[in-house]
Amino acid sequence: MPSKTVFYTIEKTIKSYRKFANHNFLKVVDDITIDQKLILQYLNSFPELNQKEIAELVFKDNASLTRMIDLMVNKQFLKRSMNNEDRRRFKIEITPKGKDVLNKLEPVIVANRKKAFSGITEEELIQLDITLNKILSNLK
Repeated sequence: MPSKTVFYTIEKTIKSYRKFANHNFLKVVDDITIDQKLILQYLNSFPELNQKEIAELVFKDNASLTRMIDLMVNKQFLKRSMNNEDRRRFKIEITPKGKDVLNKLEPVIVANRKKAFSGITEEELIQLDITLNKILSNLK
């Protein structure tokens, strides 16, 4: 039975967390998704990332990421400009409004993680990470 596999549980956990987190994000910032928040976080921490690198980090194909970036530019969370080094590419930057969104969401992110990890020890989280990384390694 598929629902008795660890992969089913992993998938169900991820979907439940994303739904929970998104619900809490929308209480603070209307019209943002978890994926959009991740893009803002990555660009805030690593402003030199290009679109292909961002797509890999958020597990999206290039076309999906292009649509997401277009939406985020329209919401004024991101700014897109010509890349002076390669005119075929665009530079993507987080705007002051995007940084403000991240600042507003930071306490929500902390609260979401606290709720999700409630009752789980640091050792259990470390072991979970080790186990999941072993599965990833087996699949490469």
